[in-house]
Amino acid sequence: MRQSPSHDVRPRPDADGPLDTGVRDLGRLDDTQRAARAAATGGCPVLTFDGARTPYIDYQSVDVLHSLQQPRSGAPAELTFYVLGQVKELLFKLMYEDLRRVRDDLDADAVGAAVWSLHRLRKVADLLVNTWDVLGTLSPSEFNSFRDHLGDASGLQSYMYRMLEFVLGNKRPSLTTPHAGVPHVSEQVRRALEERSVYDAAVALLARRGAAIDPATLRHDPARPRPDCPTVEQAWRDVYRELGPADEVFRLAEALMDVAEAMSRWRALHLLVVERTIGNKPGTGGSSGAAWLRRVNEHRFFGELWAARSVL
Repeated sequence: MRQSPSHDVRPRPDADGPLDTGVRDLGRLDDTQRAARAAATGGCPVLTFDGARTPYIDYQSVDVLHSLQQPRSGAPAELTFYVLGQVKELLFKLMYEDLRRVRDDLDADAVGAAVWSLHRLRKVADLLVNTWDVLGTLSPSEFNSFRDHLGDASGLQSYMYRMLEFVLGNKRPSLTTPHAGVPHVSEQVRRALEERSVYDAAVALLARRGAAIDPATLRHDPARPRPDCPTVEQAWRDVYRELGPADEVFRLAEALMDVAEAMSRWRALHLLVVERTIGNKPGTGGSSGAAWLRRVNEHRFFGELWAARSVL
């Protein structure tokens, strides 16, 4: 039986009925109106509002957000694990959406815009990596105090992380299977699998800029894993040998590497935190745990970009 923790913040009906989870219209204010309001209040913040509303709560759906923590045990440490898991999910979503925009920018030859977004993405990825610093503070006994309540739940089943890996180019069709029974999720995952990756868009850009890319590579099925291609590796070598930091394609290569490195750091720290917390125990989702994560750590996003460095 589930124990109800003292910090349970599930939505509860109030005098006006159940918690409203819809998007609420806040109206709009421009700079002139904001300046007039500040003059009227003497520069002090507005503290009273019409009706049963607070604009910031409405804009960020804060009441809904704080209703979504549903720990399954009474163990105090579970809230840390739970909230950090939800933070990671939001960051996965942010990265996925931004990478889709980068892909579209590259398709439109807007390389400067793509590089700008990739620089921000690196900062988001760093924030994602730093979540392991918090989770690494859970002692083995703290984690074990609620681990059994996870049942078969595992981060491997995160559909937003799977979509993030897909848009980065790590296409593994078998990993869509966990979501097959959830129609609205499986459709999103399937679409992410079948769409071109941001790296596909970067390679196509190289070809448009004159690189002699193997036509089979440019025509590959985006829903299938693509083997590393010698002509793509050569194209990246030429970028580094012939261009410099003033060139936008050179800056694109380095910005892509920033994101690829951050994702590898994410995986490496995941492994370390697992080893520190549960050692070599099997994972909750049926994997061998740390041993499985070690194999995952061998993968690199944008493989030819890494390989090109060996011959420069």
